[in-house]
Amino acid sequence: MRVTTETERIAVLTLSSEIVRAAGAFLRDEGFLEILPVLLSPITDPLHHETYAGSVDFYGAPYQLMKSMIFHKQIALRTVPRIFCFSPNVRMEPPERAALGRYLAEFVQLDLEVRDASRDDVLALGEGLVVAVLKAVGERCPDELARLGRNLKIPSAPFVRIRYADAADRFGEPFDDALSASIDAPVWVIDFPRRVREFYDREDPGRPDVLLDMDLIYPEGYGEALSGGEREHELPRILDRLRRDGIPRERVSAYLTYVEKGVPRSAGFGIGVERLTRYVAGLDRIEDARLFPKIPGDTRAI
Repeated sequence: MRVTTETERIAVLTLSSEIVRAAGAFLRDEGFLEILPVLLSPITDPLHHETYAGSVDFYGAPYQLMKSMIFHKQIALRTVPRIFCFSPNVRMEPPERAALGRYLAEFVQLDLEVRDASRDDVLALGEGLVVAVLKAVGERCPDELARLGRNLKIPSAPFVRIRYADAADRFGEPFDDALSASIDAPVWVIDFPRRVREFYDREDPGRPDVLLDMDLIYPEGYGEALSGGEREHELPRILDRLRRDGIPRERVSAYLTYVEKGVPRSAGFGIGVERLTRYVAGLDRIEDARLFPKIPGDTRAI
């Protein structure tokens, strides 16, 4: 649906607020500590897909607007073993992506990371988080769901897992939309090829070029929900990945300084609050999931 009235808008914002509350409550019950977000840094996620640079002159030094707190999450685990953060991200995607209805140039991501965790650990955590949030929304916001005509289904864990290669064989690449449209409950995609992901995603020691990653795909055509996996944490492996992926060391030199001091083994993920709100509310377009949306290529936003 499209939001056309103030009553509908208030209902969507109420759902979004409950999503944030319920997610934070679930993670605190799981022993997580919330940290404050980073907005500017000399390092941020280089990303494997095209985005425009968000450079800022920070007292004469080149800083960047945060695209993802992935490096900061790893470094934070030197101090705290389980952290989460509601992190504002700025990703200036190509304008043509606006037509897809699921991209914002500015969005909030619930980022979390766990020291000494495996992919299986955070898969189970992601399932628990999604189920807990959907249950909380259903119990606390029935009037808002009814106002939006949304019959929210609570999935059962564990969710189905599909290997990237199998999804690509069935649907071609990219396959998120087709896979999402074919399912009626969330599904994990696992075992991504190195060529489609970032250098910090951990390569399976027993399977070269296969990453211990995962994406959660929403049903009903709503696409990707979250992305994450295990992280590279050993300096020689990270330097080798930078070399193989063609990324200059200088681009992430501040991060490498901390890796040299030692960062722990970890796994984690990020889940977009607006995408989750879109799915929960049954919205056609993601800009209806928040006030003051910034759509790729649209400079009229405030």
